[in-house]
Amino acid sequence: MAKHIKLAAGNLNVIRTVDPRLASYNVEMTEVTGGTFWKAYTPEQIAGTEKFPSLKSMEDVAGLMQWYDPIDLYNPRLRKLAKALGSLWIRVSGTWSTKTYYDFEGKYADGGIPEGYQSVLHKDQWIGVLEFVKAVDGKLLVSVNNCPGLHSAEEPWHPAQAEQLFAFSKEYGVPISAVEFMNEPNMMEGSGAPKGYTPAQFVRDQDLFHNWVRKNYPECIVVGPSTTDSSAVAMGPGDKGGAGVGDVMYSCTTDELFAGAQTRPDIFSYHYYNGISERLESMMPSSHWSADEAMGEDYLAMATRCAKAYAAFRDKYTPGAPMWVTESGDAGGGGDTWASTYLEVLRTLNELGAFATVTDGIVFHNTLASSDYGWLKHGSFLPRPNYFAVLLWNTLMGTTVFDSGIPVSEGAHVYCHSRKDGKEGCVWLVVNNSQTDVTTVELPGKATKYVLDGNGNMRSPILYLNGQPLTLGEQDELPALTGEAASGTVQLAPGSCAFFVL
Repeated sequence: MAKHIKLAAGNLNVIRTVDPRLASYNVEMTEVTGGTFWKAYTPEQIAGTEKFPSLKSMEDVAGLMQWYDPIDLYNPRLRKLAKALGSLWIRVSGTWSTKTYYDFEGKYADGGIPEGYQSVLHKDQWIGVLEFVKAVDGKLLVSVNNCPGLHSAEEPWHPAQAEQLFAFSKEYGVPISAVEFMNEPNMMEGSGAPKGYTPAQFVRDQDLFHNWVRKNYPECIVVGPSTTDSSAVAMGPGDKGGAGVGDVMYSCTTDELFAGAQTRPDIFSYHYYNGISERLESMMPSSHWSADEAMGEDYLAMATRCAKAYAAFRDKYTPGAPMWVTESGDAGGGGDTWASTYLEVLRTLNELGAFATVTDGIVFHNTLASSDYGWLKHGSFLPRPNYFAVLLWNTLMGTTVFDSGIPVSEGAHVYCHSRKDGKEGCVWLVVNNSQTDVTTVELPGKATKYVLDGNGNMRSPILYLNGQPLTLGEQDELPALTGEAASGTVQLAPGSCAFFVL
């Protein structure tokens, strides 16, 4: 049903003030050291003409991955595009981080991996991370190793390795500003923890870690528990999940990760994916959403449902704290085939808008430049539609969140913030997620519009702004993100979205 919405001129109720670094991102540890990650989809898979293999067990998942050499964090294009996004949080973590040995003394410079670890982080690789963070004016969040190479399940965690990472970073002039103990601990051994690791042992070790950080690096923010507890989120129509791969590798609950804990993190963290990708659909069919569902109300509601569900845990264990989504994306398992296309823009912008109405915090997109859900294409670092959508968000949307006064419904997902430029007024985001109907937006006066679409193709690899394609220039110049004057009413075509600056 076609919608007609009227944007208010002023006197809006303030919901909250949010972090200016709301839209931040991940660089996986496996990208830094080199290692396995999800294979890129083939053109035929993206077009929907190539079927995916049927998976019988988690061992089959290895065939969906490939080896990647370390990412070039000195690449001029990568740095330029990352810096353009603004001063953001950069999370270097992932399952691989739990099993990575820090070799800052050069013991394994000629190769080899110590027993009980999966990969080695060399000094020059970590310097590359620190130089990248400095070059883009970022803030660094990490997790540390907690694997059989460091200690057994019965033995308490100790800081011999973590001290190297923290001390070197601080001495280099780019200190670790925030830390999670372990990535996705609810999967225990599945996330790299010692064999036989239990929730009680995790609580024991996280207490040790929190106390160590607060004693030795009190300026560092403690974040946790970095969970993907799908049982925490009430299942929606079709029993779709919202925790990603944690749906099948589930081991313990969020409550168990806090049971008996003597310490609490400063910030509550969790992971949110809108289910799992086509790669893993045969193993978890009830947790996969099809492309036909990706504009639907149930699909777009997952981010809000997850935020509200985890906010209850935040209020229980870390009352009053911000909430960070330390991994976020369209689908666990490297993203869906449409993750690199315009279709994913609707979910991304809706997630940012919806999250800000629920709580203050950070959403770390997974990833900046790896796999199909990366904002930038791996290797070439060419920007995808999502990159420009987030660039617009970070350019236009301020930190004061207003109640739009317009209930969320098909064709009218409406969010309102203050202006990023500090001028009086506000910025409205309108997402028309209808596949068939136009949404009419009635403006209260003169405005500047930024209409986004795929030029008639929801699977377009290029984002269009007011009808103009957004691509890099010959010398990697960013295109002008120029709005158009508007007044009266604006017609938003099915599947389009727009920012209105008033």
